[in-house]
Amino acid sequence: MSERSERTNGHSSERTARRGSRQDTRRKVFRAAVELIAEHGYAATTVDAIAERAGVAKGTVFYNFGSKEGLFEALLEHSIDMLAEALAGSDTGESALDALDSVVLGQLRFFEEHGAFARVLLAEMWRTAWQEAVGRLRQSALGVYADVLRRAAANGEVRADLDVETAATAVFGMVLTVAIERRALYPDRPLERTHATLVELLHGRIK
Repeated sequence: MSERSERTNGHSSERTARRGSRQDTRRKVFRAAVELIAEHGYAATTVDAIAERAGVAKGTVFYNFGSKEGLFEALLEHSIDMLAEALAGSDTGESALDALDSVVLGQLRFFEEHGAFARVLLAEMWRTAWQEAVGRLRQSALGVYADVLRRAAANGEVRADLDVETAATAVFGMVLTVAIERRALYPDRPLERTHATLVELLHGRIK
């Protein structure tokens, strides 16, 4: 290998390492931010507190996100993308209603793992300042529910006049609220039991 090729490969490795380090830093900051905002609310959470919990310098937070608002916007974008991916990956089943049941379970499992984000989602992101994030949530995460319900209506599995957009929001909100309540009040309740109850309610209302 020539000296020039070695230098090129060395620079490439350094860039890859820097990207990996920055991504790791962002994940630490995201985790700290979502935990603190879930505990104290967005307004009461400071950049100093986020940096301290993440184990990074305050300047690192500003370098990566520019401001507290920029951090929260990036956090919402990152978390909503993860949620949408989890829901889309759960869209399985022989029928559209089977797929709906699977997506509900996928949402429950996601919030079981990311309970702090569930609380932030419910308490913080519906404010006017975060309408772009709300739009992203509607298009990506709630869109999975809407697509499944649209298929169910087309296949005759639910009534044809179902308002799928409103229904998608209602289902998502119901599962979100139940997931938070379960973690807070009934942590020993099996996830499968909660899922079975939700599915029974849904099938009784949309058919």
